[in-house]
Amino acid sequence: MSAGLPYEAALLAEIRAAKFQLKRRRALRVAVLSMLASAGEAEGSPRAFLRIGPASLARFQLSLALALECQRIVCIARGLSPELLDLQAVAERAGARFHTIADPRALAGLVTANDEVVVVADGLLAPVASALALLEGRHCVVVQGVDSGIAAGFERIDLNHASAGLMRIPGRLIERLQELPADCDAASALTRIALQAGIEQRPLPNEARDGLRWKLIRNDAEAHAAEAGWIGLHLDGDEPHSPGTALARIAVRSFGPAILHAGSGGNIVVLCAVALAILGLGIGWAGFPATALVLCALAWITRRAAAQLHAIERESLALASARWPRVKLFEWALDLAMIAIMVWNAGPFPMSSLWQRGFAPLMLLCLVRLLPRITDRGWSVWLADRALLALVLAIAAGLGHLSQALPLLAATLALFAVVWPGGRARLT
Repeated sequence: MSAGLPYEAALLAEIRAAKFQLKRRRALRVAVLSMLASAGEAEGSPRAFLRIGPASLARFQLSLALALECQRIVCIARGLSPELLDLQAVAERAGARFHTIADPRALAGLVTANDEVVVVADGLLAPVASALALLEGRHCVVVQGVDSGIAAGFERIDLNHASAGLMRIPGRLIERLQELPADCDAASALTRIALQAGIEQRPLPNEARDGLRWKLIRNDAEAHAAEAGWIGLHLDGDEPHSPGTALARIAVRSFGPAILHAGSGGNIVVLCAVALAILGLGIGWAGFPATALVLCALAWITRRAAAQLHAIERESLALASARWPRVKLFEWALDLAMIAIMVWNAGPFPMSSLWQRGFAPLMLLCLVRLLPRITDRGWSVWLADRALLALVLAIAAGLGHLSQALPLLAATLALFAVVWPGGRARLT
C-alpha cells in the first residue's frame, strides 16, 4: 500500500482493482442448486437428498449441471453435510469449482454480469437430454401450463403459466437478489426477476411433461412412488425384445430399486452372472449338461439385467460409457463355455477327435451370431438370445438327445439363412 495515500483512498483503489480483474476474467457458466426445502411439512432432511434409483435428487441435478458444462457449481444449503461433500468430490473430479452458501444474496460475490447462470429448482427431477434441449440457444425461463403445473406442485407465475423449475439467465440479474430478504427462495425469486427483465419464456413440451419425465419431488412418499416409474422410463423403448431380454427387464423392474439403493448398482449383478457361468461350466465338466445349460441361460439373463442397470445409471447421471465392450466380452466367454459343455457331453465318441466333437457346437454358435447380421426383422433378436438357445439345448440334454439336436439345429439355421428372402445384401 502506498504510504502517500490516505488509508481510505488506498483501500478504495484496491477494491476497484479487484472488481476490474473480476470483470476481465473469462465468462463462466454457473449452476445454482437450491437445497433448503425440507422433505415434507416438518423440518428435517432436505428434499434434495431424497433418493430416486441410483442417486439423490441433488446428484441428478449436479449431473445436469455438468452436462451443461457449468464450470462453477453453487449449492444453497444450510450447512455442510456428508451428501454435500460427496457432491463436491464429484464436481471437482469433473473439473468444476464447488461452492456452498447459506444466503442466496451471496451469489453476487460468485457471479459477474458476464456470466451465465443455470438455476434448478429444489426437488426438480428432469431427464438430462430433455433439459439440454430446452436450454439450447438464448436465455430462457422454462414454463408450463398453469393447470398441469400447479397440480404437479410447481409455482404459478402468471395467469396462464406455472414455473417448470429450470432457467438459463444472464449473470447481471443476480445482483437484484440483494434487494430481497435473506430467506427468499432463490429459484422463485430469480424466475420473477428474469421475467420482469424480459427473458424469453420457453414452454415445456407435452412429451417432456408426460408421466415421470419432469416432476417435482417434495417428500419421501413421492420419491418412492416415482422410483419405479423412473426406472421404467429408462427401460421402455421401441426395440423388439426376446424372451431372455424380457425376463431381464422384469427382474430390473422388480429388484432394480433395491439394488440401486444399495449403492453397488449393476456391479454386484455382473459378479452374480460370472459366478453362474463358472458354476455352469463346472457342472458341465462333471457330466450334468442340462443343469449346466440352465445355469448358462440364467447367467445370460443376469448379465443383461446388469447391463440395463448400468444403462439406467449412465443415462440418469450423464456418465460416460465404459471403454471396453463388457457385455460383448461376457457373451463371447459364455459362448465358449456353452461350446465346452456341449463338447464334453455331446455323446460317447471315444474314438473321435476334439475337432469332430466340437464341430457341430461351434457351427451352431457361429450361425446364431451370423444370422442377425443378414436380416433386420424384429424377430432376429430371438436368434441372439443365448438364454433361449441354452434352454432349448438343456431340454434336449435332459431328454438324452443332445448329440442329435446339435447338428439338427445347426443344419436348420444354415438352411434358413440360405432360403430366407428378406436377408440383407451383405453381412457387414
